[in-house]
Amino acid sequence: MIKSILEEILSGKELEFDKAEILLGAGQDDLHLIMRAANIIRKRFCGERIDLCSLINAKSGLCSEDCKFCAQSVRYKTGCEVYSLVSVEDMVSAARLAKKQGAANFCIVISGGGPSKEEFEKIKEAIEKIKTIGIKVDCSLGSLQIGMVKELKSLGIDRFNHNLETSREFYKDICATHSYESRVSMVGMLKDVGVEPCCGGIIGLGESPKERLNLAFALKKMGIGCVPVNILDPRKGTPLEYVKPIEPLEAIKTIATFRLILPKAIIKVAGGRESGLRDLQAMAFMAGANGMIIGGYLTTKGRSVEKDLQMVKDLGFEVK
Repeated sequence: MIKSILEEILSGKELEFDKAEILLGAGQDDLHLIMRAANIIRKRFCGERIDLCSLINAKSGLCSEDCKFCAQSVRYKTGCEVYSLVSVEDMVSAARLAKKQGAANFCIVISGGGPSKEEFEKIKEAIEKIKTIGIKVDCSLGSLQIGMVKELKSLGIDRFNHNLETSREFYKDICATHSYESRVSMVGMLKDVGVEPCCGGIIGLGESPKERLNLAFALKKMGIGCVPVNILDPRKGTPLEYVKPIEPLEAIKTIATFRLILPKAIIKVAGGRESGLRDLQAMAFMAGANGMIIGGYLTTKGRSVEKDLQMVKDLGFEVK
């Protein structure tokens, strides 16, 4: 069956939900076949290039939202570092380092539902200066008004990250302070204005395999071209502190299935890569992934950039 699925996707057909369910429910004996199929699809539709990006947590903590996975929510006692928006110079310096380390994109990320007017002006100034460095600029700033999105477009940002986080069905178990529909609406606004959305989610929140597929098919329906797949790294003090982590091989099978559902997208292994995949990190890139974040995340450190770049080289990827 896996061979016939591969042939169908190579011929231009879309993977059907019931077949995706069979793949995600397959045992370990079939995992290498699913990985092989996903890798062939990745090579056919995306080539050998890998998308590397880096980020700065430009404003940390004190978020009023209640996302149960997030250490930055003011509602939970997590010991998260708290600071206001960093200086323009700090953002520019971080972008310079990202370029030096080999990242093609640099993302400015802030905590909270959205920036204040003063914060937004500061971020715009940073974007203008970073653009002169020769690295693409992305933003993850929460929910914005359409006028702000248009301003970001005029500044030439490459992508705007706004994740769905999980499926529509499971979302109510993860967040109550804003709706799934509001996230979908924000992504739609980005597309309407002409800003490319970077939109994915988190696996291992306690969702079922079917709910993971619902997320993937929602992203497909929305036409998302850059899909970050985060793997929950349970944070002490959050409501999900004691959630049993997803097994590395299950995460890899999920990534492979996402590739078969989204054959032309960048599948970016994002937060939780090190803790979620452990010694199997390279396998994700043999299972259809073609992007990753280097240099650390929002409230957790990544492994050394040197090790990540060596892994990319060993896998035979070309850095985008």
